[in-house]
Amino acid sequence: MTDRLNGCWVAFERDIREDDAEPLIAAIRMLKGVLAVEVSVSSHADWVAEERARRELGEKLWKVIYPDRGKT
Repeated sequence: MTDRLNGCWVAFERDIREDDAEPLIAAIRMLKGVLAVEVSVSSHADWVAEERARRELGEKLWKVIYPDRGKT
């Protein structure tokens, strides 16, 4: 049996200006079956999450580049 979907999220590659996003939002609204499109404004919480993810990735990369020499 196939699952039924009630919606989906679209994430932009990076934050974009609201007026630059209007054509994209209009195009999504034109898709068959789209009932509504809502926007989400960037906030400080987004910045915090991005910085934490960046830090975690950086730490993992350092461990790959400079592995502990005492462990085998």
